[in-house]
Amino acid sequence: MNKDDQKQKQINLRVKDEDQFYSNEISINFNPSEIIFDFKCITHMHDVAEHRSMLIRHLPIIITPFHAKSLLGMLNNAIKDYEEKFGEIKKPEALKKAEKMMKKDEKEKPDSQIKDLVGNYFG
Repeated sequence: MNKDDQKQKQINLRVKDEDQFYSNEISINFNPSEIIFDFKCITHMHDVAEHRSMLIRHLPIIITPFHAKSLLGMLNNAIKDYEEKFGEIKKPEALKKAEKMMKKDEKEKPDSQIKDLVGNYFG
């Protein structure tokens, strides 16, 4: 061993943890050099005067297309491992029921109302 191998190298490492973030919606956008994941938490609220409102928190994560593809591979592996341990992930019955209700509502609305809703959608 030479002197360089015997010397210990010291690395100063600082980790700053942010607050945890629950997301119940996500949108994905991209441009030629980035893929943007915008994680959102949408909470419906009522104030004292009975006004309906929504609180939207969001956390955009911007990564390169290469890293997005790596993330896809890691996510596929995690889902595979999860399903091997706990069984197949299935769509909840309540969500299936809600989707049927939404489809029924769309059929009953005139096309102009549906276009207005799509134009005002946040996601």
